[in-house]
Amino acid sequence: MKEKIALFGAGGKMGVRLAKNLKKSDYQVSHVEVSEVGQQRLRDEVGVDCVSIDAALDNVDVVILAVPDTLIGKIAAEISPKLRAGVMVMTLDAAAPFAGHLPERPDLVYFVAHPCHPPIFNDETTPEGRRDFFGGGAAKQSITSALMQGPESAFDLGEDVAKVIYQPILRSYRLTVEQMAILEPGLSETVCATLLYAMKQAMDETVRRGVPEEAARDFLLGHMNILGAVIFKEIPGAFSDACNKAIQNGLPRLLRDDWLKVFEHDEIAESIRRIT
Repeated sequence: MKEKIALFGAGGKMGVRLAKNLKKSDYQVSHVEVSEVGQQRLRDEVGVDCVSIDAALDNVDVVILAVPDTLIGKIAAEISPKLRAGVMVMTLDAAAPFAGHLPERPDLVYFVAHPCHPPIFNDETTPEGRRDFFGGGAAKQSITSALMQGPESAFDLGEDVAKVIYQPILRSYRLTVEQMAILEPGLSETVCATLLYAMKQAMDETVRRGVPEEAARDFLLGHMNILGAVIFKEIPGAFSDACNKAIQNGLPRLLRDDWLKVFEHDEIAESIRRIT
C-alpha cells in the first residue's frame, strides 16, 4: 500500500469529489468529517465511514485540508502538534498559505495543489465529459502545484496525490505559492469572474431593452466562443476592422486605465486578506 492520507472535510462537496478519486488509488485514506450530513453523504456517495481525528493522524503521511479557506488556519493549528516531522500538509488553494495562516513548523512539508478546471476548448467526446465543467470526474483538466516548504524530494509525492484527486489530468504545472495567488484570486476571480458577471449584466440589459432572452443568451455565448477562439489563438484569424474599433472604444468606457494593478503584490494580498 502507498502512503496514508488523512482527508479533512471529506463529506463536503469538494471532499466527496476527492474521496471518490482517492478510493480508486492505492493510497490508504482516512476520512474526517465533523457534520452528520457530510458523514452521511460520504457513506451514500463513496461508501466509506469517517474516523476520529486522532485515528486519521496516526502514522499519517499526507493531510489534505479540503475545508473552507477561513478554517484552514484554525484546523492546521489544532492538528499541527499531532503531526510528526516530515508529514505533508496539503491545501487546495493558495490563499491561506499565502496569507501566512499555516503554523510555524519548519519540519513539516507544506504543499498547495489547485485545479485549472476543464478548458472551454477541449477534445471531450462523451456527453459526461462535455458536461463536466468542474473537473475531477469525466473531463480532463490541468493542475497547478507548489511546494511551499520542505525537501525537494517531497514534490513528487505532492504532485502524485494532486494528480489522483483531480483526475483525469491534462497537464501538470509547478508554480510558486505567489504565482498561484496571482492566478487565484487575481486572474480567475478578481478579473475573469468579475468580467463574466459584467457580461451577464450586459446580457440582462439587452433583454430589458426588448431582445428575447434566449436570443440574447445564444448570441452572447456564441460570440464568446468564436471571439475567445480568435483572442486565445485556438484558431487562426483576426477581428474585423469594425470589431477592433469597437474594442478601442469599449476599453476606456468599461475598464480603468490602471486596472492591471489588481495583479500587484499588495492588491493580491489585500484580496486574500478579505477572503481568509
